[in-house]
Amino acid sequence: MMSILIFAAGAALLIYSAEKLITYLVGAARGLAISVFLLAVIFTGIEFDDLVFGVALNLEGLDDVALGVVFGTVISMVGVVLALAALLVPCRVQVPRDYLVLFALSPLVLVGLALVGEIETGVAIALVALFVAFVAYVAVRERSRSVAMFRDEEVLQHAGGGGTASGDPSRTADMTITSKQHLPGWALLGLAVLSLVGLVVGAWVMTEGTEGILENYELSGTVFGATIATLVLTLEDIFLTVEPARRGAPLIGIGNVIGSVVFSVTAKLGIIVLAGGDIEVTPDVFVWHLPALVVMIAFSTYALWTGRLRRWHGAVLLGAYVVYWIVSFTVFGVVPADSD
Repeated sequence: MMSILIFAAGAALLIYSAEKLITYLVGAARGLAISVFLLAVIFTGIEFDDLVFGVALNLEGLDDVALGVVFGTVISMVGVVLALAALLVPCRVQVPRDYLVLFALSPLVLVGLALVGEIETGVAIALVALFVAFVAYVAVRERSRSVAMFRDEEVLQHAGGGGTASGDPSRTADMTITSKQHLPGWALLGLAVLSLVGLVVGAWVMTEGTEGILENYELSGTVFGATIATLVLTLEDIFLTVEPARRGAPLIGIGNVIGSVVFSVTAKLGIIVLAGGDIEVTPDVFVWHLPALVVMIAFSTYALWTGRLRRWHGAVLLGAYVVYWIVSFTVFGVVPADSD
């Protein structure tokens, strides 16, 4: 019983922290007059819990599983998270074309790594540098736009001293940001950091609860991991994508998806190698996993390029994800690990 309570407590902390992270990010963007998309890429796109998990796997000599975490994260981000966002909250999403091009090209990094065959220190450093360059590019592009994408018009008015229509600095569009509107932007950014810590702690507590449940109730680890644990862990990214759309700020969620995908194929993989040693990329990834990833990213790019996420987009992505799992299990006998 205690293990179930620990698992539930971790899940509650994770979901609560995700909600607070959303509100504080948008509040900080208002207070500091900077791009909320850039903050979303940094705070939600960089998935610290996944990163720690991948590093631990590589340190234990499970480099093939660590590589699988990268594939699993990317495929689940579009096949589950973006799919459910489209199904549950279809909405307009005006994403800059250059961001979408980078998003579409990101899987080519894995193609290049598969051709190289082994990820060593030099390649790992280059991967981290690629993500740093991506973040720098977004930062420069957002600052250079006359009306920055992913920055609410009211933020610009507030920054220019014009105030908002309602005079309430705690609101962005139709979204109530936080009751702590008296706090400056840097303080809200600090609260966002604390919320991020809550996400990581919540995921860790869930892991502890999972181990207890498996020991006490003699459940199959595969069954539990593929059902209950995966579902709850996926709630973090689902919440960070669906909830902003429901509350009138859908592009925070899109920033989470784009940032997570780019981070996974670049810096996450690079840091895993730097911390745990070289990883061999076997040729068999060309047969199924990599083509599936490229196709799903391509369709996701198309869906976002249209300017509106529709339910049929979500249905196609979710259906493709189900097919991916079925084929992986029945034909190849395994799927990449998915810590989400």
